[in-house]
Amino acid sequence: MCSRTANLLGALGIALADAQIAELAASSGLAPTDAAALNAVGVAPGCSIGAVRVALGITHPGTVRTVDRLAAAGLVERRAGVDGRTVSLHLSPAGEEVWQRQADARIDGLERTIERLAPAERADVERIVSALLVAVTGDEESAERICRLCDEYRCPQDRCPVTLAIGAGA
Repeated sequence: MCSRTANLLGALGIALADAQIAELAASSGLAPTDAAALNAVGVAPGCSIGAVRVALGITHPGTVRTVDRLAAAGLVERRAGVDGRTVSLHLSPAGEEVWQRQADARIDGLERTIERLAPAERADVERIVSALLVAVTGDEESAERICRLCDEYRCPQDRCPVTLAIGAGA
């Protein structure tokens, strides 16, 4: 066991999480939970409150309050769901703009970090991070939470190590 490696990994996780939270707040003005909910609706237009709840890993009432804040801010719209009993969530035009701005800011911030590495190190990071993501992926709900801020257009599902880990029964 290499406790120094574990400690370094933990420090990196906190540093990257803090940097992403700062990028989201600076680009959208949203709290991390609201930004993640906006992303959940953005990557899955027409999704349900339940799908957003899974991505956020919070209670149903907490998710409803989050969606209420986004709707009050004019970022999310509720529409009739497929069965008439449920509600489907969609980004408003303003929500689309904020979602794209926060996604770009998040990726730009992460790319600035990666660009500090030598090209060979960047390839190593992608390989090692992919392996670590497979290692930490549990069930489908944990996969949704891991990828709650991801841009699925930049990391398609057929190449996402988290999605592939679920398919492989990790």
